[in-house]
Amino acid sequence: MKSWPEPSVPHLPGTGPEVRLFDPAQGRVVDVPVSGVAGLYVCGITPYDAAHLGHAATYVAFDLLHRAWLDADHPVRYVQNVTDVDDPLLERATATGVDWRELAQSQTDVFRDDMAALAVIPPHAFVGVTEVVGDVGALVRRLEEADAAYRLPVEGTHTHDVYFDVASVDDLGAVSGLGLDDMLRVSAERGGDPHRAGKRDPLDPLLWRGHRDGEPSWSADGLPAGRPGWHVECVAIALDELGAGFAVQGGGSDLAFPHHELGAAHSHALGLRPYARTYAHTGMVALDGEKMSKSKGNLEFVHRLTGAGVPGHVVRLALLDHHYRSDWTWSDSEVAGASARAARWRSAVSREGGPEAGTTLARVRAALADDLDAPAALRAVDDWCTRQEAGELAEPHDLGAPGLVSRAVDALLGVRL
Repeated sequence: MKSWPEPSVPHLPGTGPEVRLFDPAQGRVVDVPVSGVAGLYVCGITPYDAAHLGHAATYVAFDLLHRAWLDADHPVRYVQNVTDVDDPLLERATATGVDWRELAQSQTDVFRDDMAALAVIPPHAFVGVTEVVGDVGALVRRLEEADAAYRLPVEGTHTHDVYFDVASVDDLGAVSGLGLDDMLRVSAERGGDPHRAGKRDPLDPLLWRGHRDGEPSWSADGLPAGRPGWHVECVAIALDELGAGFAVQGGGSDLAFPHHELGAAHSHALGLRPYARTYAHTGMVALDGEKMSKSKGNLEFVHRLTGAGVPGHVVRLALLDHHYRSDWTWSDSEVAGASARAARWRSAVSREGGPEAGTTLARVRAALADDLDAPAALRAVDDWCTRQEAGELAEPHDLGAPGLVSRAVDALLGVRL
């Protein structure tokens, strides 16, 4: 699947420090081990509607990680999926009378435009689930052969669904840090079917959905005609593109359980551990006091803002003004504040010379290395602008300082002034 155009990333003097990230299971900031290529997998969209600002905040956050790794001189391999066949997509297609493939294509196109507007570096592999159904099916068969999966008849049909057996792993909860009671509660809220009769354990997730009338299905060797379950699709893509033990699995905090927890369990049941070495999760963005949600319809979209004339870099600056792990509420004042900041920065770097900027570059680098603290990085640039505006000539006046600040903001924060 085609991604979107890659923004140019300026070269900066020196190299940035190693990035540390908050680990949800340990409840603290930890070192992120990177050996060779830094592998990053970020869960992608289900394109039954356009990506909202909550999604955008996630992809901008992990774009910061991508940029910080490049600045630390690590080669990066970034992978992202598109869940271009799933229950919500099929339900929306039926409700609107649009072919599900056409709906998925149109909303994926909008997503690409949004990511380009936000200067997000595209993934090296942007993979639609419909492109790798055979690979997913092969992984399901491997789980069956490892006695980590079982088949459950679908009432009123001649087909079966295939479920993962959570009893095949001994560390369930290690990714999310949740106990059994919380896992059961959250599973019911986030796409699980804990009350389905016949399952060995209420937490067992669907690996393969046998064909139902009116639904698309595929043939996979040794499986009934059907389509992939949610968690296993990402595991198949990540293992194929990155291999087990990749550096970071990223996504929204609502994916810690069940999606990331059960995805790791699939890999671990095959002896492929660790699945990911570090898990990182972004906070939720609210509108009108509630988390933005497609099901609730309380959404703000990147394409609506840019279509109304808000530059993409202003939207990005508004998102960066909040720490990636924080839950926060979007309002129109976010655009006004980000627009004023962008104008101030542009004015400051447009002058001939200015106060020393090496310290500012170091502060931005240090902030991003400290659990992607974008607000602290923005403050570092604000402080340089304050000195620039004050005409601080007591320190050496550096003709190259505005250019260095401008390149640092572009390369590390993804904001071109």
